[in-house]
Amino acid sequence: MNQFDCVVVGGGMVGAASALSLAELGLKVAIIEKTAPAPFSPEQAFDLRVSAISLASEQLLAQLGAWSQLTQWRMCPYKRLGVWETEQSYTEFNADDIKQTHLGHIVENRLIQLSLWQQVQQHSNITLFCPETLTKLEQTSTDVELTLSSQIIHAKIVIGADGANSVVRKLVNIGTTGWDYAQSAMLINVRTQLPQQDITWQQFFQTGPLAMLPMPDNSASLVWYHEKDQIKRLSAMSNEALGQEIMQSFPARLGSVEVVDKAPFPLTRRHANQYHKDRVVLIGDAAHTINPMAGQGVNLGFKDVKALQQVIAKAMGNGESWHHPEVLSRYQQNRRTDNLLMMTTMDALYLSFGHPSPLVKLARNAGLMLVNKLPSVKNKALAYACGI
Repeated sequence: MNQFDCVVVGGGMVGAASALSLAELGLKVAIIEKTAPAPFSPEQAFDLRVSAISLASEQLLAQLGAWSQLTQWRMCPYKRLGVWETEQSYTEFNADDIKQTHLGHIVENRLIQLSLWQQVQQHSNITLFCPETLTKLEQTSTDVELTLSSQIIHAKIVIGADGANSVVRKLVNIGTTGWDYAQSAMLINVRTQLPQQDITWQQFFQTGPLAMLPMPDNSASLVWYHEKDQIKRLSAMSNEALGQEIMQSFPARLGSVEVVDKAPFPLTRRHANQYHKDRVVLIGDAAHTINPMAGQGVNLGFKDVKALQQVIAKAMGNGESWHHPEVLSRYQQNRRTDNLLMMTTMDALYLSFGHPSPLVKLARNAGLMLVNKLPSVKNKALAYACGI
């Protein structure tokens, strides 16, 4: 009962998806998680934590059996993405240009996790340990021993999917590089005067972007990036006063809004120096936390899930020892460069739009206008962001 092929530490969106993807290969999998997601009811207010789920992530969730449930709960598709600093540089990406019906969906993180958990709890190859905590991890040449708060279990491999402050990463002494950004951000759920829109947009300012993510009905999720002191000041406001600040600061295309909920969060970049150590593998935020400016965080995590499954499936198909460290190193080769490229691109955008020089401002707006005039480049970038 305490011997598994794979133990996934962390049952969030990425961890649960990884457990399902490996269980589908016939592996005996366990998930270690402290807290179960709260159940869903239609009357619940929208959660503040939402993700822009790409087409590639949607396909993965569909393969794992979780997508159909999400469509019955609630989500909001978007077909267009607008980006600009000055109105003259407004650039719009459209699903029609890459022959798709939509670019993605805005979905609450908890509902994605909950839908995956429904599949996890029905899967005969998965054992769920919840509430449970990992306290110690020891590797040998043949397996990994995990000491939990109430028992000891063994695994051929361990997957650290336990978030940005990963305990797994610390227990196996994998270091990170990174920094805290000068800005913070605030998530704000609002009711909107305008009906549900099919566009998500972002306007850039020197202090950070202002973003709108459409939500079902007359609702939206706003992201306000600003200097830390300003976010602290905005967070202390009443919903009514914050609503007035939004009307003064956000672009007119937002229309009038009523604030329903809000919370600040810090912006950090962390990148694990390696994604695997012997029989331990890191995925999702345990391996990389990225500036959330383009909403790519969880999509990168789902790419990790798919890559790890493919590496293990190929090794099994070739008759290799799928849990051998040499096989697991292929996952790192597959994902680390791609994640680093996305992180660096986001940082380049972040630094560019925060630069006060008029020449830099002229160059970046000219760049946006140029993108509009090069549809092949524009559509290639859009297809890459969508994961297709």
